[in-house]
Amino acid sequence: MLELHYSNSFLKSLKRSKKRGKNINKLEKVIDILVNEQTLEVKYRNHKLSGDYTGYWELHIEPDWLLVYKVTDKKIILTDIGTHSDLFE
Repeated sequence: MLELHYSNSFLKSLKRSKKRGKNINKLEKVIDILVNEQTLEVKYRNHKLSGDYTGYWELHIEPDWLLVYKVTDKKIILTDIGTHSDLFE
């Protein structure tokens, strides 16, 4: 089981997601899978990022609601959450 950490950016973006009416239960389900080091379903489109985000991963909670995170030996760091335009533009 991985130790869970949140970046300040993630916490700020999480508040924005709640205001937009996003289903936080979907996020909690994904976090549970990640923390317990279980295999994610293909529907989450989990993949490594490159460029400025080398070392980070991204998955799709919904088609345009993404989670960016980083995994180390013992912990997972939730880095950011939001739409494509929130995160990459």
